[in-house]
Amino acid sequence: MSIYSYPLLCTRGAVIFPMQDLAVEVGRQVSIDAVNYANAYNSNIVIVSQKDLQVDNPGPDDVYNVGTICRIKTSRERDDHLKVIFSGITRCRIVKHFIKDDVNFVEVEEIYDVVENEDEIEIITKKALAEFNVIAQKYSRPGFPIRQLTVFDSALASVLADTFAQIYVQNIEDKQLFLEENNINNRVQMMLTHIDKERNMDMIEQEINEKVKESIEDGQRDYYLREKLKAIKDELGGSDGSSDIDDLREKVENEPYPENVKAKAREEFKRYEMLPPTTGETGIIRTYLEWLLNVPWYQKSEDNENLEDASRILDEDHYGLVKVKERILEYLAVKQMTKSLKSPIICLVGPPGVGKTSLAKSVARALDRQFVKISLGGVRDEAEIRGHRRTYLGALPGRIIQGMKRAGTLNPVFLIDEIDKMSSDYKGDPSSAMLEVLDPEQNYQFSDHYLEEPYDLSDVLFICTANYRDNIPPALLDRLEIIELSSYTEIEKLNIAKNHLIGKQLSLNGLKNDQMVLDDDMILYLIRHYTREAGVRQLERVIGTLCRKSVLSILKDKKKIIRINKKLINAWLGHEIYDYGTKEKKNQVGVVTGLAYTSFGGDILPVEVNYFEGKGNLIVTGQLGDVMQESTKIALDFIKANAKKYDIPIEFFEKHDIHIHVPEGAVPKDGPSAGVTITTAIVSALTNKPVKKDLAMTGEVTLRGNVLPIGGLKEKSLAAHRSGITTIIIPKGNIKDLDDVPDTVKEEVTYIPVEKVDQVINEAIISD
Repeated sequence: MSIYSYPLLCTRGAVIFPMQDLAVEVGRQVSIDAVNYANAYNSNIVIVSQKDLQVDNPGPDDVYNVGTICRIKTSRERDDHLKVIFSGITRCRIVKHFIKDDVNFVEVEEIYDVVENEDEIEIITKKALAEFNVIAQKYSRPGFPIRQLTVFDSALASVLADTFAQIYVQNIEDKQLFLEENNINNRVQMMLTHIDKERNMDMIEQEINEKVKESIEDGQRDYYLREKLKAIKDELGGSDGSSDIDDLREKVENEPYPENVKAKAREEFKRYEMLPPTTGETGIIRTYLEWLLNVPWYQKSEDNENLEDASRILDEDHYGLVKVKERILEYLAVKQMTKSLKSPIICLVGPPGVGKTSLAKSVARALDRQFVKISLGGVRDEAEIRGHRRTYLGALPGRIIQGMKRAGTLNPVFLIDEIDKMSSDYKGDPSSAMLEVLDPEQNYQFSDHYLEEPYDLSDVLFICTANYRDNIPPALLDRLEIIELSSYTEIEKLNIAKNHLIGKQLSLNGLKNDQMVLDDDMILYLIRHYTREAGVRQLERVIGTLCRKSVLSILKDKKKIIRINKKLINAWLGHEIYDYGTKEKKNQVGVVTGLAYTSFGGDILPVEVNYFEGKGNLIVTGQLGDVMQESTKIALDFIKANAKKYDIPIEFFEKHDIHIHVPEGAVPKDGPSAGVTITTAIVSALTNKPVKKDLAMTGEVTLRGNVLPIGGLKEKSLAAHRSGITTIIIPKGNIKDLDDVPDTVKEEVTYIPVEKVDQVINEAIISD
């Protein structure tokens, strides 16, 4: 027979049978440790009952030798104990007690059921089942759930006897006798014997009624029923956590919950009181009531309406971001003027590391509101938003209601992170569920499947974040007020590092302000040669590394002050990772620098073109997407149509293959804005004329040679400036977007607006 090892949990007066569920409050530390340790054993645990309930630390001689292997279905912390629902699997006999990692363990062997007489099992099971259901109906208790079966076998008889023992047998010694009996015939016969005792319940019921009637006045029906139920439970020696329910009932009556919530709670209280304390449904109802009453329904915090304080807090926490700060102050001003205002749904869109999440925290601090955050990255189940219905095992409210409970108020600042990274599958479309959350015309009656009562989200200030605007579902985008947070310039990164990052990292690493000196030149050196990003996340990591190295040097080498210089940076961080200014070093034929806009900010995109004898094929490499591959075909067809203009023999295309490649072939690339870049590179290669090395370009090209506007001009300009580009060719339709480009960039970069491809070629290609 196989021997298994599991954590051991000793109970006081609780015996769990196979195929049965039981809720247990686990309070002793040794028991809590056993429950937590069971996670490493597929949530399996052995449960045995103590012989003496007064023993606090039972040893091997203080517990019965036969118990049950159980699985932990749910476990929730509450104050200083756990509320756990166990599900019985099989009987077991303890072979050995031992301790592992300060947790009680046992080695056990399974006990298998035995049928003594196959012929009599059907007769005895039918009789027991009939008696069982008569008793259940008479005393308004749960009957056997398989009462309609016509085929009776040993498995049914075993479950029938165990169900009776779990629900009806109150004496711990009698329960243990049922558990230790593995002969099914004997176990069902024991059940029939106990049912005869149940028939005497009429007399006990009458005595209970007399006791209750003596203690209360006539006409107090509700109180009478409650006292009667309490007396019954005292007589049976059970406990169902009624004090918790009484506290919740008092909370409903004394606090200003909405009337629909009070009505729902009262309905659940009635259902709870009608159920036996040992059934699993009582725990489900109690959990539901706790969620229903602990979610904020009327609690609100007072907003800080002092515009000067709000402006000061926003400036303290963030450098720049003028438009975002203005929008928050506008919201406060209008709210102060009107005394009421539906909260807007703000969406901060920008590459990683530009401060979207920290800005939302600053907004909460400026408004003096609670802050709560959820992330939707990878969420593909609608139930994550709306919650599960209570019919599901382990059902819980959705993330929105969970966040509101954490906030504790009706008007927090609620950050919904990575809204552009939701997906959908057969379980539903979470973006559709988010419509009811983010639409001001609907969210005053948000429906969560678990709560079942409409919830008002209209006072919540929702702030969403996304890396890429085009990935936000269109229906959601229509409800959002988009605020773009673009890449930082070098000057902005320098100021952010000086005013925020260095002080934060010094504090985190236990350094005083004068123990590590990092001047402006060294900060710029780090920005240019050890980071290449739109935001400042990597810059903060690099500064943190320098702080940790400084702490080690101070403690190990007994230095008092560390002055960071290039030599020290190279020693601690290694050789320079990036070359500052990665533009082409010289004018080249068939190589043109394009500009790209990704979810991580702007970047330069060199395009290479070469040709060789062949059959007129077009070869494209570099993991180009469908849109970009179409741009290559449009560019080539435009050049074929205008071959004479560029002095290219028309038969050239029939005898040569043209290869277009975009370096960093492992990185997928897509978008129409590389059209002019590809066209210029092909013309340069086919005419053997070089392209200016310090020039970059962006724009979509058409078959007629028109240059169309593109998006992300600011990010592309910052990437070009960062790479040492001095001239950028842009579509004429993007002139209006130059207002968003920082002055520091416009002072050092020359912009050439164009409408036709011919203008691009004339500006970019060096003539003989």
